[in-house]
Amino acid sequence: MAVTESVRGGTSDSAGASAVHEGILRRQSARESSARTYARALPIVPVRARGLTIEGADGRRYLDCLSGAGTLALGHNHPVVLEAIRKVLDSGAPLHVLDLATPVKDAFITELFRTLPPGLADHARVQFCGPAGTDAVEAAFKLVRAATGRTGMLAFSGAYHGMTAGALEASGGAFDVRVARLPYPQDYRCPFGVGGEHGAELAARWTESVLDDPKSGVPRPAGMILEPVQGEGGVIPAPDAWLRRMRQITSDRSIPLIADEVQTGVGRTGSFWAVEHSGVTPDVMVLSKAIGGSLPLAVIVYRDELDAWQPGAHAGTFRGNQLAMAAGTATLAYVRENRLAGRAAELGSRMLQQLQGLAAEFACIGDVRGRGLMIGVEVVEPQGEATVDEGRSAILAALEARSDLGWTGGGAGGLVGLDPARNAGGFPEGVALDGGGAGAATLRDPDRHPRPAAPELAVAIQQECLRRGLIVELGGRHSSVVRLLPPLTISDEQAAAVLDRLADAVEAVSRGPIGHAGRHRGYTGHAGHTDRDRTHQPHSSHRQHGDRGDRPG
Repeated sequence: MAVTESVRGGTSDSAGASAVHEGILRRQSARESSARTYARALPIVPVRARGLTIEGADGRRYLDCLSGAGTLALGHNHPVVLEAIRKVLDSGAPLHVLDLATPVKDAFITELFRTLPPGLADHARVQFCGPAGTDAVEAAFKLVRAATGRTGMLAFSGAYHGMTAGALEASGGAFDVRVARLPYPQDYRCPFGVGGEHGAELAARWTESVLDDPKSGVPRPAGMILEPVQGEGGVIPAPDAWLRRMRQITSDRSIPLIADEVQTGVGRTGSFWAVEHSGVTPDVMVLSKAIGGSLPLAVIVYRDELDAWQPGAHAGTFRGNQLAMAAGTATLAYVRENRLAGRAAELGSRMLQQLQGLAAEFACIGDVRGRGLMIGVEVVEPQGEATVDEGRSAILAALEARSDLGWTGGGAGGLVGLDPARNAGGFPEGVALDGGGAGAATLRDPDRHPRPAAPELAVAIQQECLRRGLIVELGGRHSSVVRLLPPLTISDEQAAAVLDRLADAVEAVSRGPIGHAGRHRGYTGHAGHTDRDRTHQPHSSHRQHGDRGDRPG
């Protein structure tokens, strides 16, 4: 109550509000563990929130483009979510029921199955897990191991699947690896240096080779887990054709395919589930975050033929979160009935376009990518030299041994290029190995050498965003990707405010000592204004149009 009264007091109580704010942060730092994360980069104390907007204990208002790391599909405290929670509370229904059947659970499962990809809902089972997505990943691993009798798992570089032991082993930062790691295709930092369809084709061929080569060191696995869009890995969408290849590769070899839709699900990427972009139906889907309507909930949905578990094979005391199921049902239904996935696709496309214009203006932005309202802006050294990714030589040496790829030999200082007669479509013309002898070759394609990642610049941009009342997350291999995860209910006006504040932050950092000389001169953009014109045309909509992006909604 003291916090609320202090905030409501306005400017007359600003000193008191600031004291409350600082005191809470000080006690958090003194009492909470060193493992806390978001609190370090975002020193705010939320006391009220609605839609896109958070109000802090110090009276400041923020546009929240973190959304609980993608949890808040409808933003903070959406009326349909609050109504669903109140209805359960007012009904006298039990709030804790382990895994017993309840009307609330029945309604949730019915709505969830209504949204599932074609081909899965009619033959699906659901397992309620512990409240976090990482427990659902563990359950998926247990399931496919029980169903196949095999133990190994296939995962992808850059992945993030959670913080428990098995989920960590399948994630990109694993140390004690008992999971076979495969290349995840990406355009900007392609592991093969070519990007696009050619890079994705090589990634698929590498996967086939690992599975079919009896000496690859990878026995037939129990399953393959992938993210349709890598989130923590840097907002990297899987190419649709590549995802279909993974489905075909796993189907042909009787390997269950697990889609981790913890962050991509419930309309986030422009379809209700991200796998639907490619038309793929996985064997197992791992779901959490948005399915609980802002409250903790995690499940796996899987083909009934995999249901080889014994009773109690995966259990947990907090599998029956009734409030989360009610909130989740309301959220799933609202997203479906109001076609918010389509809205995310349309608005996300426009936001990406505008951000690409920003990338053309500022050299510190190396790449802009994403799908729907899952957007990433990769920050790079504005004056850094383009480099070839580490480890490329070893990959290419292995590829050179593959006769079907059409590689031809070359000596030290020479070129190792393509034989068009034997090239199976893996590389475009003009891509070659720049020689240097065995083990020293590197792939050369001048258009495919990204500049070095700039995590310090990314942190500076995040801090400048916060100063302007915009909350963003950082991710990516080097924590150099500014991530936007706004609620699906964000308005056009609010989206404009978000982009304006981000542009202001990038400009401020580019003009500062860290990002000095990081701006391309002479760029014409933003309604045709040149750089000189734009000195009189500030980005920030909150400066131009008042509080339009701050209004709760």
